[in-house]
Amino acid sequence: MNLNFCSLSSGSSGNCYYVGNDFHGILIDAGISARSVNRFLKNIGISVQTIMGVFVTHNHRDHIKGLEVFTRRNKIPAFTTGNIWESILSPPLRMKIQGDCIREIPLLEKIHLAGFDIEAFPVHHDAPETVGYYICFEDKKITVTTDLGHICETSASYIKQANLLVIESNYDEEMLQNGGYPPFLKARIKSDHGHLGNRQMSDFLGDILHPGLSHICLAHLSKNNNTPEIALQTLQNTLIEKGIPVNGNLHIIILNRYTPTEMIRLGD
Repeated sequence: MNLNFCSLSSGSSGNCYYVGNDFHGILIDAGISARSVNRFLKNIGISVQTIMGVFVTHNHRDHIKGLEVFTRRNKIPAFTTGNIWESILSPPLRMKIQGDCIREIPLLEKIHLAGFDIEAFPVHHDAPETVGYYICFEDKKITVTTDLGHICETSASYIKQANLLVIESNYDEEMLQNGGYPPFLKARIKSDHGHLGNRQMSDFLGDILHPGLSHICLAHLSKNNNTPEIALQTLQNTLIEKGIPVNGNLHIIILNRYTPTEMIRLGD
């Protein structure tokens, strides 16, 4: 069977990602409205009844905006760590997630759901706790890391195992430096607990790229400090500089900010 991936939305306006097999699926984050989640799933031919859970990366609004309504209306459980749940349910957020929808999961341990093995692993970002997800189905593997200031040893180990990688490429360094953001915000974005820039991402991938990594999905691009063209060119140039052929065996996809991308099927 295939392991399928589709980004419904990616960026500071909202993040939501679909991972599925031929029968069931999960969502990573619900940072767009519940209505948009339902509509986008329908647009890509996925019934909401096949969604077995929402896995939350952290408590920032662009990752949980639709979580309360989507889980309640569809009676779908949401999964994340105890620390992230505490930050979502406590002041100042006080999200009213129904008790029977709340599922607490451990860090760095597999949980089994609908044929998937799923692990939450810690990443560095300016939230009470932030995680990425490593999803295995049969012999196919997807790693999702959308908000991280730098790539630590733990997150690197999960990134290196992926056949399909969703990784942040938030900002172009020159655009951020020369742009209109105030100094404190520029410093926050560039910090080790902020976001990952094009060069950081590209240099890391150039060092760890392996034949099993067939798809790289660049996520969470800044609207003001990046463009799809610059992010793609930065990665391609870095790979060429390191002597890595950029050919049909490696698919690099820029994830759309407002609309679903084309479904990717591992195993075709």
